[in-house]
Amino acid sequence: MLKAVATRARRAGLLCVLGVAFVVSPVVGHARNSPSTDGSLTPIALAELPPQGRATYALIREGGPFPYEKDATVFGNRERLLPAQQRGYYREYTVRTPGSRNRGARRIVCGGKQPRTPDACYYTSDHYASFRKIVE
Repeated sequence: MLKAVATRARRAGLLCVLGVAFVVSPVVGHARNSPSTDGSLTPIALAELPPQGRATYALIREGGPFPYEKDATVFGNRERLLPAQQRGYYREYTVRTPGSRNRGARRIVCGGKQPRTPDACYYTSDHYASFRKIVE
């Protein structure tokens, strides 16, 4: 009887470890593999963004006003998933998440000298773990 209990406990422990591995591995791999092998990012059409993303993008092009204090602040690109640029090149904007009490995880990050006419914008739905280049 004691041997059967020990065997069940080992199996349960193994299943728990495997379960965590399956849950965590796609997230970790996704963050590392966000840029493609040629250095570009997977594109997303503006029309494919959620409605809140399209609204944020329109506000960026209009120059605001933005609903969150952190909007239009410098994005540091610490994750180094976006093309390397000088500090101050990228700015971040919140994409509202329905039902979220805070800013949520969705952002648009744009780069360029003119905020209303950025050189490129990127969408993240997972708080900077991955990015997709927005194409019009």
